[in-house]
Amino acid sequence: MKKRVMIGMSGGVDSSVAAYLLKEQGYDVIGVTMKLWQDEDEELIEKEGGCCSLSAVEDARRVADKIGIPFYVMNFKNVFKEKVINYFIDEYIKGRTPNPCIACNKYIKSGEFFERAKKIGCDYIATGHYAKIEFDKKLNRYLLKKSITDAKDQTYALYNMTQYELKHTLFPLGYYTKEKIREIAEEIGLVVANKPDSQEICFVKDNDYAKYVKEHSNRKIKEGYFIDKDGNILGKHKGIINYTIGQRKGLGIALGKPMYVVDILPQKNAVVLGEHDEVFSKGLIASNVNFIPFDDIKEPIRVKAKIRYSAKPQDAVVYKEGNDKIKIVFDEKQRAITPGQSVVMYDNDVVVGGGIIEKRI
Repeated sequence: MKKRVMIGMSGGVDSSVAAYLLKEQGYDVIGVTMKLWQDEDEELIEKEGGCCSLSAVEDARRVADKIGIPFYVMNFKNVFKEKVINYFIDEYIKGRTPNPCIACNKYIKSGEFFERAKKIGCDYIATGHYAKIEFDKKLNRYLLKKSITDAKDQTYALYNMTQYELKHTLFPLGYYTKEKIREIAEEIGLVVANKPDSQEICFVKDNDYAKYVKEHSNRKIKEGYFIDKDGNILGKHKGIINYTIGQRKGLGIALGKPMYVVDILPQKNAVVLGEHDEVFSKGLIASNVNFIPFDDIKEPIRVKAKIRYSAKPQDAVVYKEGNDKIKIVFDEKQRAITPGQSVVMYDNDVVVGGGIIEKRI
């Protein structure tokens, strides 16, 4: 009897080809697009390459029909609002810079999507992520590994996966380059073969995070003061949601020399500015930590760690720091370590784990 897999289909080329590959591998494949939008008006937003518009649903439906698999649209609005949108807004209000894609993978794709797949008798879920899952007999554990191409590797957003989730998840694209995926899409005649990739957060129009927070929060965004590290007032800011660590442009203040956001103090409604060197830090404290090759660490371990999706992994040492926290000290100072973002640790191509950055040290 064929193993059944439910795959999330965004209407893009990656998830479309992933569905095709799974069918070719002999799985009983069910295609599902997740309905995430909150407002009916927002459903009409057409983002080229976006994953949440009406055209994306129709693209996914056409692909499913082309490759011969059943297709459904499932409503995830409430859980998406609670776990992703509300989290996104709350973090900005707190002066932090969240990564909603990581929350979406944890709570929606590996969470609610997974639960619904089980209810309809699926053995696995699948997505179009560029990552690999392999079982290590010596460790007796499933490992999350980088895809064969660093340019498209998406393991940074997947570090929260548990052993159970890894066991029941398929990432068919982990062994392919993006170029090969588009080539396959063209060969089998998929309408999405040359569809551009989506680069923005799916629910934020024009990449304007601050505007989104203002429009969807019932909390008043107050102006405050720019200060230096000694607490001296330098000028007025427009509200802490408009700034992130390391920012130089768009501050709206002239001080005769380049100045950068080096800290955000929500309790004081203040944004701390400093010179270039002050943006660099030796290490960080992270919470909500998840390890993959093992349950926890007792002794310090060496890793390569990256502090944001686009960063290159850097040499560092990880220390246990309380029940659910770690301290990471880098060999070389890192620029703009940002609370709210995730730090993800690697051992060569293996994801050691990750956590949410609480503060720099």
